[in-house]
Amino acid sequence: MQKVKERIAEARNQAGLSQAVEIVAVTKTHPPELIVEAYQAGMQVIGENRIQEAVAKFAQLPPLEKLQRRMIGHLQSNKINHALNNFDTIDSVDSQRLAGKLDRKAQTRQIKLPVLLEVNTSGEAAKYGFHPDDISAMVDCCHLEGLAVAGLMTIGPLTRDENKMRRAFALLRNLNDNINRQLEADHPALETLSMGMSGDFPLAVAEGSTMVRLGTVLFGPRRPLQ
Repeated sequence: MQKVKERIAEARNQAGLSQAVEIVAVTKTHPPELIVEAYQAGMQVIGENRIQEAVAKFAQLPPLEKLQRRMIGHLQSNKINHALNNFDTIDSVDSQRLAGKLDRKAQTRQIKLPVLLEVNTSGEAAKYGFHPDDISAMVDCCHLEGLAVAGLMTIGPLTRDENKMRRAFALLRNLNDNINRQLEADHPALETLSMGMSGDFPLAVAEGSTMVRLGTVLFGPRRPLQ
């Protein structure tokens, strides 16, 4: 963990930036015991990709009062209730349709659901997310009564080309700025930029990331649940 923090600080300093960067420990495919170990080591924010796996693991956890659970994978509409019952935030709201369904569920529960909007900044067909040009749809999502949109999320392109990675991350930052300019003055600004994973997080930090999602660099290779 300390080495990761040092790499974050180095990337930030080299870019002349000073933003705080939150680490989300990605615990998918790892057993509940690892979540407890990570929590005891000071990691209080975890991310899980799959609802079924997360629900099974969370049921085996002891009380961890300050643990924040973030849904970071694609959310199917028929699993929304499970997501709301088990996660504190949904970071992968990848369409206006899904946002609308979450909004209705949140209003029924009389809650304000914290979310991030996922944007496909790489243009890769296999990835989910809003198209970068669909700014009006993202602005509309920010006005939904049941949602508290805190910012944007993206997954970097599947490439070793650092210039392409940087362009994808810079695109998300610029989109965030553009959306904030279109929101009313009294609307809370979008401040979270969740971008950067184990293979590219220093580049994401250098482009303004405020949240990185790290699994392999913290825990080693993924392993199947026992």
